[in-house]
Parts: sequence; C-alpha cells; structure tokens
Amino acid sequence: MNRVVASPYPYPLPAKDSRNRVALVIIDMQRDFVEPGGFGAALGNKVEHLQKIIPTVADLLRTFRELGLPVIHTREGHHPDLSDCPPTKRSRGNSTLRIGDPGPMGRILVFGEPGNDIVPALRPGAGELVIDKPGKGAFYATGLHEQLKARGITHLIFTGVTTEVCVQTSMREANDRGYECLLVEDGTESYFPDFKQATVRMIQSQGGIVGWVTKADQLTEALRQSYG
Repeated sequence: MNRVVASPYPYPLPAKDSRNRVALVIIDMQRDFVEPGGFGAALGNKVEHLQKIIPTVADLLRTFRELGLPVIHTREGHHPDLSDCPPTKRSRGNSTLRIGDPGPMGRILVFGEPGNDIVPALRPGAGELVIDKPGKGAFYATGLHEQLKARGITHLIFTGVTTEVCVQTSMREANDRGYECLLVEDGTESYFPDFKQATVRMIQSQGGIVGWVTKADQLTEALRQSYG
C-alpha cells in the first residue's frame, strides 16, 4: 500500500489505478485574507503570517497538476445583496470594515469583487473545482459532498487558511462524512501561531481523531513515488 509519512501514523494513499480518488484542497487563499487592505487586515491581523505558505502551496499545486490529480479551491464570500450572510456574522468582530463594505479591493468578502479572488500564485486552473462557500466549512450550503461523490474522491489533502477556523472546520466536516483527511502542516497558517499549533495537536490526537498531519516534502515524495 502507498503511504505518506505522517502523524500519528502513516497516511494510506489509494492505489495507482485509483489515483483520482485523492484531491488537494486549498482553503480560502483569497486576497481578502492574505493581502493588505482585505478583511483579515481590517480585523487587525498581520497578513504576513499567511503569505509565507504561498510558495509551499504553489509547489504542491504544481505537483498535483503534473501528476494529473484533482484539485479543489474554496472561497469564502457572499452574494452582493448579502442574503446569505447572517446579520450576526456581519456585525461580529468590531472591524473597521465589515462584510459588504467598500474596501481597497472592492466590497469585502463579496463574490466577484477583486478581494474575493484567489491570490495569483494559486489561481485555479482549467477543470479545477472552485467552491464558493458562505460559511467557515467547505461543506455547508455548497454541494461539495455531492461533487466529491460524483468524482469518486475519498482522500482529501488540506492546505490553506486559517488553520483553526476554515481549514479545521472543513476537515471536521469531511471526517464526519467519511473522507480520509490529511493536513499539510507547512501548507496551512494562522494569524496566531499558537492557534495553529494547538489545532495541529487536536487534529492528530487520539489516534488521528480528525485526520493525519504531514509536511509538504513528505507528501510530495510519496505522491511522486506512488503516481509518478
């Protein structure tokens, strides 16, 4: 069996003839979260913490594309009329800019605005699935589960931001639906380093109660050995 070096024990990969069952999931690498002038910065966060994973995720994205493996991108946002944004979500946070407000990159967290775009280095390619989500989790109100089932995907490799919010929420949703979940530790980040580390420990605790954790180079090596 093909395996990735991981914690708390090796992560099993599908056989070579079932390679399309494993997909890279890139969570919310949007300008509104990663770049100055976006929602993350408006909340008082240092976006530089998130920017440092872009090269690592870009390398993984390149590997998946070279091997012909599925890739999934998510974007958190809302319709222009904010009909899918609960008032409590918009009012929470005491931010200088709230969801829907005009900002340096267009209206904050609104679909179709420049700030809602994925950063250029990770821009989706032709045929890659893009999931627009109104919540933290990638499965809530999106139809992602149905899309994955239709494609026969059973193994999800998670990257993106932020570790303790949208990434962890999506992993927990996926775990509850029976997917084999692997977190790339150096391919995810938080505005708060201690939050990231706590989340990594939670995910792999109790024998991998939510999933496995690995490093990007360990994953890349296993993928190329298994599917190259």
